[in-house]
Amino acid sequence: MDFDDTPDEAAWRSEVRSFIEEHRDRLGRRSNGREPDQAVARERQALLYDGGLVGITWPVEAGGRGGTPMQQAIVDQELARAEVPGLINLIGIGMCGPTVIHHGSDDQRARYLRRLLRAEDVWCQLFSEPASGSDLAALRTRAVRTEDGSWRVSGQKVWTTLAHVADYGILLTRTDPDVAKHRGLTMFVVDMKAPGVTVRPLRQMSGGADFNEVFFDDVVIPDEERLGEVGDGWRVALTTLMSERLSLGGGGTDIGAGPDAVAAHVAAHLDGLDEGRQSLVRQELGRAYVASLANRYTGYRLLSKISKGEMPGPEASAGKLSGTKVARDLADLAVRVLGDEAAYGATADGAHGWQDLQAGLPGMAIAGGTNEVLRNIIGERVLGLPAEPRADKGITFAESLKGSLA
Repeated sequence: MDFDDTPDEAAWRSEVRSFIEEHRDRLGRRSNGREPDQAVARERQALLYDGGLVGITWPVEAGGRGGTPMQQAIVDQELARAEVPGLINLIGIGMCGPTVIHHGSDDQRARYLRRLLRAEDVWCQLFSEPASGSDLAALRTRAVRTEDGSWRVSGQKVWTTLAHVADYGILLTRTDPDVAKHRGLTMFVVDMKAPGVTVRPLRQMSGGADFNEVFFDDVVIPDEERLGEVGDGWRVALTTLMSERLSLGGGGTDIGAGPDAVAAHVAAHLDGLDEGRQSLVRQELGRAYVASLANRYTGYRLLSKISKGEMPGPEASAGKLSGTKVARDLADLAVRVLGDEAAYGATADGAHGWQDLQAGLPGMAIAGGTNEVLRNIIGERVLGLPAEPRADKGITFAESLKGSLA
């Protein structure tokens, strides 16, 4: 792989960098802590969209730029280089939007996509449930069709990022329990402010509440908000899941603070450690730094494949799995070099920000598929290992529920 920009890529990088420099003050700078102001985050994304830096690979008719994955990677790299905070609607752009593009109606695409890109509407993804764990196809949230053609939804979702500020979400439901569990699912767009939708934040050990549990109590959803055919929700969900893993684990960008930021932080505090501990910290940083580079270059391989028009393989799962581990290792190291008193103090020397990052990263082991699910994908599709045994194979979802109760 040629790591140098082509002339076109170099020109695009210069254009992106110039835009960031021109709007430096309005874009702000990233910190290790959480985004303090949702309105500011929405305004920032709208500014980036108006500058042509959001939705790079989306089709022009969907409100995007119709660009290449390499152009998107360059934008990601330059925003990270300039320490611009992440987009508030990353879930909408990386997961919900592509699902609407591929499976939504013309009316849905016209109503939702441009507003999503500008963060006029924030979106969430309503998949995980308390009873189904990592087995998404075992979800129990029911959607029942009424005489007027609309649907009434009842059930519960959990670990839903940004549900407390979201305007809309994509919701995977069970519409037929009397077929195999992967076949009786249907996807909808749901108004998060609709009657019967209740959002309860889940307090994380970082102190934040970015995850939520969401309850649906007889929520009415018009059939016009269905994504894909009735009973075809699993195929629709696969579009979402692949987009999610690509956005989290592919493309060569870092999860978390990144190795360079951690290296600079460690260097600033190294003199305060005794000689033996200095050696240990250098070794740990070296290992994590090398691992981060390996993850970055694996992402570049994925970009190369997409740029050639090839379908991405399991690299996205591997990139997300290894990227999460590297990010946690680097954050743990950043906190430890501060020493116990500083690391767990209130705000001394920016310690609170590093501690906040460290405590928030375990959630990444859930987002985009748990580590266990990703290991199964790698084991079965890369290493050729036997598939996990399934007790529910060849029976309906209703029968599998009876078996689990028995």
